[in-house]
Amino acid sequence: MTLIPFGPDLWIADGPVVEAAAGFHYPTRMVLVRLESGDLFVWSPVRISHALQAEVDAIGPVRHLIAPNGLHHVFLADWLAVYPQARAHAAPGLRQKRPDIAFATDLGDVADEGWSDEIEQVVVANRITTEVVFFHRRSRTVLITDLLQQFPSNWFSGWRAAVAWMDGMIASEPCMPAKFRLAFLGRPAGRTALSRILAWPTDKIVMAHAPLVERGGRALLSRAFARLSEPAGE
Repeated sequence: MTLIPFGPDLWIADGPVVEAAAGFHYPTRMVLVRLESGDLFVWSPVRISHALQAEVDAIGPVRHLIAPNGLHHVFLADWLAVYPQARAHAAPGLRQKRPDIAFATDLGDVADEGWSDEIEQVVVANRITTEVVFFHRRSRTVLITDLLQQFPSNWFSGWRAAVAWMDGMIASEPCMPAKFRLAFLGRPAGRTALSRILAWPTDKIVMAHAPLVERGGRALLSRAFARLSEPAGE
């Protein structure tokens, strides 16, 4: 089985490891949400296979394909080829990066009417990549792609292991890598966005590059974002 239940009307699926810049390798993970309408909301789609497609089709019709930031779009076109009736939704700035994809909307702080009664969202902008963080109310689950990360200590090797250690990517619990934290430092808009995330009654967290969090999610988010959620010198 590819899809694993993680809450009411919410499933996860892990995809293949992909290579990013400078030879760093990252795991991939997606979330499938069945909306009250029966339509499916697919967050950060992983590589689609016949087996995964069969499991998805057994749950409902794919209507929304979500690219939550400017990095998690690699398999989006493949999903659109399989599900041409679906609407693709782009993180801010992604439309210019992927002109080959006919995006239906650009994601913002206001949720699309297709899921606004069930899923909230917040745009978190910085100088590296802008990410849209989601909150599924029914399962009390936050969906985060790159803002928080935690890799096994042996995931990287050589000089990449040293970079990952300095960046905080192999810390004792999920945290914001230093490069993202520095891109936010002194930005009131970023703190405002994080304060909205911290206000959600979060139990669970799904992160693309960290272990699943099944309880205590709100406290973890508070620890992870503590240095950014308080005012600092501009």
